[in-house]
Amino acid sequence: MDIIAWVLIITCFVIAFIGLIYPIIPSVLFIVLGFIVYGLFYSFADLGWLFWTIEILFIILLFVADSLANLIGVKKFGGTKAGMWGSTIGLLVGPFIIPVVGILVGPFIGAVVGELIVTKTDYKQALKAGVGSLVGFLTSVVTKGAIQIIMIIIFIIAI
Repeated sequence: MDIIAWVLIITCFVIAFIGLIYPIIPSVLFIVLGFIVYGLFYSFADLGWLFWTIEILFIILLFVADSLANLIGVKKFGGTKAGMWGSTIGLLVGPFIIPVVGILVGPFIGAVVGELIVTKTDYKQALKAGVGSLVGFLTSVVTKGAIQIIMIIIFIIAI
């Protein structure tokens, strides 16, 4: 049973990291699912109130980091809300239209199209917003990846 438990826990954590690249996968839910699988197979007693308090704070931080990175990236490069929405839509649709590369191209194209169509921004400024969305996305991936690693390390220390 130990092998099955740890395969499930590790699989949850791996899926969470895949979710960094494919945002349709809710990373944080798979991290928490890994904790729950551990508790079901072993004991929730190892994961006390301090553990859950810290992890919930990190979950909130994950959501904030995700939202802020995209917002700051697009805004820093002169984009508008249309660029942010276009970037978000491109992030969700891109990987399905262009597998693998779409995760990078989607937010860029989405931000550019959003800026050009909705706000009627000039092409040069729309490209800057696209670059900002790409920088925001990559910053978000790195930040969320680091937070997820910290969450798993805290889990390992707790058990």
